Amino acid sequence: MSPATDHQPSRRPRLLLAMGPGIAERLLTDAHRARLTALAHTDPHLVAHDLAAPTPPVAAALGEAEVLFTCWGATPLTADVLDRAPRLRVVVHAAGSVKHHITDACWERGIGVTSTATANALPVAEYTLAAILLSGKRVLHAARRYAELRGGHDWAAELADSGNHGRTVGIVGASRIGRRVMELLRPFDLRVLLHDPYVTPGEASALGAVPAALDELCARADIVSVHAPQLPSTRHMIGAAQLALMRDGATLINTARGSLVDETALLPHLISGRLHAVLDVTDPELPPPGSPLYTLPNVLLTPHVAGSLGNELHRMADRALDELERYAKGAPFAEPVRPSDLGRSA
Repeated sequence: MSPATDHQPSRRPRLLLAMGPGIAERLLTDAHRARLTALAHTDPHLVAHDLAAPTPPVAAALGEAEVLFTCWGATPLTADVLDRAPRLRVVVHAAGSVKHHITDACWERGIGVTSTATANALPVAEYTLAAILLSGKRVLHAARRYAELRGGHDWAAELADSGNHGRTVGIVGASRIGRRVMELLRPFDLRVLLHDPYVTPGEASALGAVPAALDELCARADIVSVHAPQLPSTRHMIGAAQLALMRDGATLINTARGSLVDETALLPHLISGRLHAVLDVTDPELPPPGSPLYTLPNVLLTPHVAGSLGNELHRMADRALDELERYAKGAPFAEPVRPSDLGRSA
């Protein structure tokens, strides 16, 4: 149990769970629900799926709630919704980005917000580390060729360009995830380049990376991994010019948002086999049934599973409950979200 849970809180605020259908059942174990009821006055089985058109029990709980405990699928907290929650003081978000449900009306009313974005960053970084190492080793190619040949073969000759010794990895964005990826890469014999306009050369060095302009990074890296936030300024930041600069045989990894990569420009490089890709996100989020991304032998396409999944959701619940306990004790949040953060974060 974390240090935040050593003592009972001095008070128990009234709390309402608010998230999409089926989320609470995956997020909260029986132990989480027991801790939740120890920390707050709440019905741990009452979950608000639609705060804009609440059922009578939800409307009553919303009117009394001091805390909203949210996760994916939470209703946007518009002024109309907040009018139904006159006692609301904080939103504890047991997931990453709050941009989908925290509105300007929340900030205007002085509502405090915290999220477990750091906890959600961990599995994304782990997925990325695995993708980097497997890409360097050309595992996807080897596995598919092995299934095709089903016999003896000179693998040493075919995979002569594989291996992770001295590879150059380019990290685009020193976000929580990007920083964790760089931390995980430290034990390996890799060179790391970092592109992030908000990071100084000294900060990049402390992260174990060499700063680089985006075009330079794309031209030098064997593997380019995207970890920038989705903003108007980052749409198609990996575009035709950057893709053309990438080395023959290089790999593009995207676990951020599909819109950061110009897929129309990427597809010819993948279809020709010049580039490889590991894509956990695409634009649109679900590629059309006829998309070549599903079948190209040099593409590993996964259905947005890099983030918290299965038992990894319980880590986010743990951290959110820690934040709830801090609030109940009158202590500041460990991971507050501020309006100024949102212009540079996911």
